[in-house]
Amino acid sequence: MILSRRKLPPLNALRAFEASGRRLNFRAAAEELGVTQGAVAQQVRALEEHLGIALFQRLARGLALTPRGAAYLVDMTRAFDTLAESTGRLLVRPDMVTISVTPTVATKLLIPRLAELQTALPEVELRTVATEALSDFDRDQVDIAVRMTRGAFPADLEARLLFRQELVAVASPHLASGLALPLSLEQLRALPLLHDSHDHWPEFLKTGGKLPGPVFNQTTLALDAALAGQGVALACRAFVAADLDAGRLVQVTDASAVMEPDYFLVRKRSPSQRKAVDAVWDWCATRLALPQKAAI
Repeated sequence: MILSRRKLPPLNALRAFEASGRRLNFRAAAEELGVTQGAVAQQVRALEEHLGIALFQRLARGLALTPRGAAYLVDMTRAFDTLAESTGRLLVRPDMVTISVTPTVATKLLIPRLAELQTALPEVELRTVATEALSDFDRDQVDIAVRMTRGAFPADLEARLLFRQELVAVASPHLASGLALPLSLEQLRALPLLHDSHDHWPEFLKTGGKLPGPVFNQTTLALDAALAGQGVALACRAFVAADLDAGRLVQVTDASAVMEPDYFLVRKRSPSQRKAVDAVWDWCATRLALPQKAAI
């Protein structure tokens, strides 16, 4: 049953209850809210009368929540957290830019370049949201997204290709030591294979059926396992270019495979785009793209 908003308890009473429930002390709640202890106790008492339910047991040295009060506190804390987050987004500074990326893009491309971005755009505060879920630009308050998708976009979105998905097989030099590189696909099948959620190994090795090996829900975890010498990972060249250049990984076969979808930089079209968003967009288009020498 959903109560009419007009029948909801007063907001001040709910704030007093929520603070008192977290602190289990009227005095501590009063200090947090900047009011008197008596005012908090009075608000909580009024709330209990309004609901017809005892929310607290008054003890000699503080408070204890009743079972129904404890359940109510969980919901009230969640509601106030939602209000605080929503208000924070509303009051976001004009120089804050929110970018939504996959965990692998965050780990392998964005985080290693954060210092460079700060140097290039010292006036911008970048907020990074790492998630596999698709972003709703309005609902999630996202300015820019990097996603693996096909190149058909609605008219209200602007997109720029960052790089194609060229898959390469990589391993730690320690695992590859003693092997005559590059390996044939037949030799590669004999090595321990590390799988991510995309599971492109059967297509890459041109074989049917499931192949053995540990499975990770994110590509970045499979790459971490490869760096630790646990097996061979299959990943987009853009994500391993730095590790290949530094010698932390080696490409164990010359074979590669280009597979759709591709990686795009995406944002919502706006006639009055903020300068900070434009600056981060241009920086990402330049610095997150695959270097031309490795492009396909």
